[in-house]
Amino acid sequence: MAGDERIRLFCALQLPEEALDRLVSWQHELLGPHAARLRPVPRRNLHATLAFLGARPPRDVSLVTAAVSEAALAAGAVELRPRRYRETRSVGMIVCDDVSGAGAALAAELGERLERAGVYRREARPWLAHVTVARFRQQPGLRLETLPDGNICSVRCALYRSSLSPAGAVYDVLASVALGGR
Repeated sequence: MAGDERIRLFCALQLPEEALDRLVSWQHELLGPHAARLRPVPRRNLHATLAFLGARPPRDVSLVTAAVSEAALAAGAVELRPRRYRETRSVGMIVCDDVSGAGAALAAELGERLERAGVYRREARPWLAHVTVARFRQQPGLRLETLPDGNICSVRCALYRSSLSPAGAVYDVLASVALGGR
């Protein structure tokens, strides 16, 4: 990369395979009939965002990786319970309850570390536990009552790079860390 290039970065909980299986099955069943109006998020891109850093210089990757590692070391497993489907202007998401509060605690700790490193500014609103499951140009206005089965228990968090392409964003894990040093 050239010295002035920037890469899009975010930190997120990685979802376990069994949760990904359930989410993809749910997408196929409930979002599939609406494929003309929305684009389901691909399996490899499903995650629960902890902090979106946006476009950063490549030299920040080591600072962010250190913050992720340090925050993850003190964190416990994060259990998310799907609560409802919600749409914003451009995405459909499964909003979750943070069962023990471990997700919010991790997001706060990570945000503080990233801020001290000078690579992030925390949002004023509290962390919202959610998984984005669809993207769209025009809000379809779906009223989905059925949610994916089971809770999502995440034991890893990661630093991701988001690369934009004509087919949509591609997320690559740059660093992955076990929560609690497991």
